[in-house]
Amino acid sequence: MSIALTVSDVLRDHVNLELECIDRMYLNVYVPQLQRESGVASFLRFHLGHRFASSVLMDPISKTFIDKINRFAEDKDAPVVQFRKGMRKDDITGTLLKDFTQEEGVLYIGKAQEKSTVLRTERRQASNGGTYPWLVRSTAMVNQYYFYCVDRDFGPFFLKFGSYFPYNAKLCINGHEWLKRQLAHKHIGFEALDNGLLSCDKPKRAQALADALSPEKIDALLRKWLRILPHPYTPFDRAAGYRYQLSILQAEFSLTQVLDRPVTGRQFFEDVIRENLDIGRPSNVQLIFDRHVTRRTPGRFRTRVITDGVIPSLHVDYKHSQIKQYHKEGRALRTETTINNTRDFCIGKLLSNLPALRQVGFAANRRLQHVQTVSHDCAIGQDVFEQVVQPINIDGQKASALHYDDPRAQALLQTLVVFSLQANGFDNHQLRDLMAQMRGIVPEHYPAGRMTYDLRRLRLHGLIERIPHTHRYNVTDSGMRVAMFFTRTYTRLLRPALVDITTNTGSADRPLCKAFDRLQEQIDRECDALKLAA
Repeated sequence: MSIALTVSDVLRDHVNLELECIDRMYLNVYVPQLQRESGVASFLRFHLGHRFASSVLMDPISKTFIDKINRFAEDKDAPVVQFRKGMRKDDITGTLLKDFTQEEGVLYIGKAQEKSTVLRTERRQASNGGTYPWLVRSTAMVNQYYFYCVDRDFGPFFLKFGSYFPYNAKLCINGHEWLKRQLAHKHIGFEALDNGLLSCDKPKRAQALADALSPEKIDALLRKWLRILPHPYTPFDRAAGYRYQLSILQAEFSLTQVLDRPVTGRQFFEDVIRENLDIGRPSNVQLIFDRHVTRRTPGRFRTRVITDGVIPSLHVDYKHSQIKQYHKEGRALRTETTINNTRDFCIGKLLSNLPALRQVGFAANRRLQHVQTVSHDCAIGQDVFEQVVQPINIDGQKASALHYDDPRAQALLQTLVVFSLQANGFDNHQLRDLMAQMRGIVPEHYPAGRMTYDLRRLRLHGLIERIPHTHRYNVTDSGMRVAMFFTRTYTRLLRPALVDITTNTGSADRPLCKAFDRLQEQIDRECDALKLAA
């Protein structure tokens, strides 16, 4: 007979390998001065010396660039694959990788037509009655050239160039491939997991290497391959400062925890999904991402359970970002945060902001697991229970009790669950807005003075603490556990159980109702035996 394990039991005692690593990164490669019409006009007129700025002047540059690509493909004997609708680029790349024996080089060149932003010329009327060309933004189907390459340090990656001015590009790398290459270079034994590690001879060293993937190393990869691959800009252009820069379009941050037994891992993950189906609600998602959600916050906030065959996965959405959690290859618990817009977290898009973004991504993974752990096991002792449900007097400051069955107290504790992991705390206004939602009233009907009174009650009962020199509060560790215990037992245990034992309709066949009926029958028999009147 198997023993039921809690979430904390599994994470503490049944994880053989734990690794935090950047997973896939999708980067924008662009020349900053050429992203606006005025910058392009300056390039054409003052850098190249043309009298007018017109899209006609870009055509020779584009043709030269495409000729360079064709000659490069011939010189390197690199296959050119025309991508068509329905073709999977990953499948093509995987097939060619199996036969690739070089340490690094170009695997193949893919070609596809994709919609892109372009600059066109329109004729405008001058004050003297004549016309002049003017650059305007537009969209068009443009050939994109995918250079699928293998790097000595980064492994497989691709660099995609647009064939139309200003020749913006996209760089896609994989942090796990970087890590595998580094382990191999240092002769550290490991067993690969698809897009991860299954085992490693030196786990701490592997984590240190994963942490070493820096903006400087990624930038160096780009510079290296820009020297190898066809370049749309001449040395004269680059000397004048027209050089590519990197920004973050999408970044995935993963936490992989390899479990000792596949069966244990599967049971654990299914329990986690069942217990946390509401974690993606607007009131709960901010626990994970450490951001305040209001009615004006864009995007969808939801939890989705998606099943691929018999393997379920948990998806939590926040603005443009998402956390996905699943049982990877039946061996590991994988938690990964995908950030599609760094500005969701008030972080810039330049690659230099990657360290700050790492903190957000990896912290979100840990917060999700912490919420799941406390959610799965939130028991409290009798003394803690009494401290909350009884009036309290601390150094002459009195606070009324937070009665277990009081709707207002329950709403207060539910708001603490929402703000329990928010690093910068919460204030009177934020708590008041959420309390009004919990009570089903507009915020104007929940006065600030009443909220101040409730904050004082929570503080004196030890559930929250004031952040020094501010008017903001944090939820204490015991406060989080108390809030989880009170709200969960009240909404999931007490109220449904009372309905079962007090309502005749539809509950007669339920186990709890049957048990109470048997108890009542036994009491009645004892009363009859002792000749006691009912």
